[in-house]
Amino acid sequence: MVPENRTSTEKPVLPVPSKGNPVATASSILTTLAHGSAPFLSTFLIIHLSAPIAANVGGSRLASSVMLLGREYYQTAFGERYLLFLPLAIHVTSSIAKRAVLTLAPDSSSLSPSSRPSMSDLDSTADSEKLFTPKSRARIRKLTSLLSISAYTALFLFVPIHVATHRLLPARADSPAWLSNNVDLDALGSSELDFEFVKTAIKTWPWRSWMLYTGLVGCVLVHAAEGASVIYTRYIRGRVGLPTLLSLRGNKKNAVVAGVAALPVLTGLWVLSREPTFALSSIVRQYRNTLMGSWVYRL
Repeated sequence: MVPENRTSTEKPVLPVPSKGNPVATASSILTTLAHGSAPFLSTFLIIHLSAPIAANVGGSRLASSVMLLGREYYQTAFGERYLLFLPLAIHVTSSIAKRAVLTLAPDSSSLSPSSRPSMSDLDSTADSEKLFTPKSRARIRKLTSLLSISAYTALFLFVPIHVATHRLLPARADSPAWLSNNVDLDALGSSELDFEFVKTAIKTWPWRSWMLYTGLVGCVLVHAAEGASVIYTRYIRGRVGLPTLLSLRGNKKNAVVAGVAALPVLTGLWVLSREPTFALSSIVRQYRNTLMGSWVYRL
């Protein structure tokens, strides 16, 4: 069919974000920052989760070896600061700032002008040449969406607990800041902090450990799948000849993708939980004392 009111001289409508719409300009910049930092976090996620996945094949010994190798990327002086925490800070602050800007904007019709139309929404071949199509209303993602729920649950619950128990407490256990917990803590070296630490947590506090690990992995991977769908639709689909199967559309499909990705991680943790403890009893005692430095393991 030939679309109505189409002429051969019609040209794509290009946004002019710098003129008359500061909210749209700010939203576009913040969106770029949030999306630009995502690949760094995805790289870290792949490397970090490859260790428990390796446990399916080689148990805790292989998992610990993979984890120690991965630390060369994300836990060096440069890598931890600039490849992990800086992208994480940019991703979080830009996403929250964008929500605040669009929520507090006096004119709700301000929208990030860089939004692109879906290929399924195009009426003709000529429409596919329009890379930019401004919309009439600002689109603020609902807090009840999977992307938002998984993000804020991970950000305010699971990630802080995981970072505190698996990074901060072991590294600073001898600091006076932790002595107020009335627990005799000992510092753990990097070579001592392997998957025996995880096994100790699961064996000593099985229910809460499984809830924490499952919740963390689930929220992070659901958010990653939802975010990948957004980035794919915005920047890739329609520009490269990828199969339609790679187009992640719909919450159910993204949840399935996240579940498939989480399965080998959780089965790897299950394999670890079935292994005997190989660490010395003195090291296991240090693990338990370190974990009890967190309120989660003192309840």
